[in-house]
Amino acid sequence: MTMADIVKNAAIILVVEDEPLLRLAAVDLVEAAGYEAVAAADATEAVAILESRNDIRVVFTDVDMPRGVDGMRLAAIIRDRWPPIKVIVVSGHIQDPGNRIPAETVFFAKPYREEQIVETIRQMLQ
Repeated sequence: MTMADIVKNAAIILVVEDEPLLRLAAVDLVEAAGYEAVAAADATEAVAILESRNDIRVVFTDVDMPRGVDGMRLAAIIRDRWPPIKVIVVSGHIQDPGNRIPAETVFFAKPYREEQIVETIRQMLQ
């Protein structure tokens, strides 16, 4: 592994998922790919994390979440406040978000293939 590979894999990914088992699975996926994961249970917690850190490179979020702000709205907030951060949105209820998805955001319907998520993160970090 080269130094460039180590630096690339040092990226921090924020995982936002309200279901604890799915959140753990997503964190495991991110960590197995060689990245550091930070977890949030909802969009409010995710925004608080983003406000307190400047090292998050990618946000991996579910659409359906409690407390009024869903993953699509979270993606829009991130696009407005933290434009360099890349966003992956997943949903078990939406197959195609159409034009609801913010620019520079990638969408996957659940169940997604883990390899697709990892490859998308890698591309986003290049």
